[in-house]
Amino acid sequence: MSNIIDVGISLNQKYKITIGQQLGQSFKAYCEAHYNQNRIFVLIDENVNRLHSEKVSKLVSYFKDIHLIEVPEGESSKSVTEWNNLTNKILEIGIERSTPILAVGGGVTGDLAGFVAATVLRGVPLIHMPTTLLAMVDSSIGGKTGVNHTTGKNLIGSFYQPDAVFSDITFLETLEQKEWITGMAEILKYAAIRNPKLFDVLKELIHQPLTPKQRWVEVVEESVRIKADIVQEDALEAGKRAYLNFGHTFGHALEKTSGYGKITHGEAVFIGMIAACHFSKELGHPVSDARFSPFLSLYKKQMSPLTVDTKALLEAMKSDKKVKDNTIRLVLLNEWGSPYLYSCEDHSLLKKSWSYTLDKFNT
Repeated sequence: MSNIIDVGISLNQKYKITIGQQLGQSFKAYCEAHYNQNRIFVLIDENVNRLHSEKVSKLVSYFKDIHLIEVPEGESSKSVTEWNNLTNKILEIGIERSTPILAVGGGVTGDLAGFVAATVLRGVPLIHMPTTLLAMVDSSIGGKTGVNHTTGKNLIGSFYQPDAVFSDITFLETLEQKEWITGMAEILKYAAIRNPKLFDVLKELIHQPLTPKQRWVEVVEESVRIKADIVQEDALEAGKRAYLNFGHTFGHALEKTSGYGKITHGEAVFIGMIAACHFSKELGHPVSDARFSPFLSLYKKQMSPLTVDTKALLEAMKSDKKVKDNTIRLVLLNEWGSPYLYSCEDHSLLKKSWSYTLDKFNT
């Protein structure tokens, strides 16, 4: 059983996101209908390949010539160096504009493989097969691709939409607890900006990874639907799509100052959302970080104390790609489910929000 969500980027550009269990037949049918059998490149996270190589091999058995290339695990793979390595391998083997690239893995693999697909031959077909909760509900949707730079996260990349996305929940059976908690941050984000009922649903499910499966299918589907709806309204992040960055401007600064890979993206976003809630409350809006309290201990348990200082965090926020006219732009909340963009010129309030949040995690 599977659920399908249509994403319409423009009149001429649409794709489907298929969510469910055991999607092998759906995937094969899609490939038979859209691609010739000649060749496929599978860019796959090394851990996913170790755990699911047999499953992935069966998925792509329609193709005669299969080139599987491993992507080293971890945020450090989202680099120009790794993009260059993958691009060189693909070009040396040989690729045509009709040859698909299948990205199998989490957000790092998806972002990196997407950027490769966007740039090789100026664009080849791309299919996402996310294998982490975070990738299923966030990074595989919306067409953002790219790599990190020493001056900031995701500063090199492009918008490049996939042909299709297949989110098979059964991949999550081997997901570590740390990755569940990481992915949950993005679902909590959707709860904050669009559907507060998800807070209560997650309180029930967080201690039951993948049990029951169908309930998690429903949570993933609702999260995907929220993001897809926003992306369809604003494919290139000119307006409402920026709401998806709730907690991210704070979170990206924390990732940078901590050193990429030291804390996960989801951990950083969770912390960033608490800072954004505090900032919103300081402006007089009826929100507080109490909604996040049931989940706080889970994040603190797997994280080291936050040793960064507020000055470094403020400097990192100034280099965020969303800065405009030297003004830091934040996504804040009027109330739960009602986000808005705020141009921040009062850095003292930023510092106050950071101090509050760091104290919360270090006590």
